[in-house]
Parts: sequence; C-alpha cells; structure tokens
Amino acid sequence: MTTTYSGPARLILADGACISGMASLSTNQRGGLNGWGGTFRPDEITTDLRSAVEGLQLELPYDRMGTVAVTGIRKLLATQVLMSLAGRGPAPF
Repeated sequence: MTTTYSGPARLILADGACISGMASLSTNQRGGLNGWGGTFRPDEITTDLRSAVEGLQLELPYDRMGTVAVTGIRKLLATQVLMSLAGRGPAPF
C-alpha cells in the first residue's frame, strides 16, 4: 500500500536554516524496498538551498520529521524550482 502526503513542509538545511514550501511525498514499496520520497517546491530560492544535498531534514505539520537527500533540482519558472527528494529511514507521514 502506498501512503502519500501533500501539503506544507519545511526543509531544514544542515546549518539549521529553514525553508518553507510545499511537499508532495509518497512511499514506494517496489521489490520489498520500504523507501519514500517525492518533491519539494520551496517558497524562496537561496544560495544555501541550491547547494544543499545531504544532511537535510523535512519537517511536516505536527512535528513529524524525516531525513532527506536532494536527488535533483528542476527549474519551473524564473523564480521557482522543484526539488526531488529521497527519504532516508522511516517515512514521517
């Protein structure tokens, strides 16, 4: 069974900086793999955000946290990007 979450989230960078945005996440259980991941659309793009790859936390409402790594960044508009995330450990949703 696939579990999903779509809504507000905060990406917490390795230095503790927080970036608000919208996340769209799901679990994937292909081949017995209990992984999760999805996308994050930040409200603002910072230099730190562009260079962020590992050591990141994704915070969902009700203080649910998950560790994520950025696997890709795609430009949507001049002022928007869509970040692909791969979850580490248990899904926070």
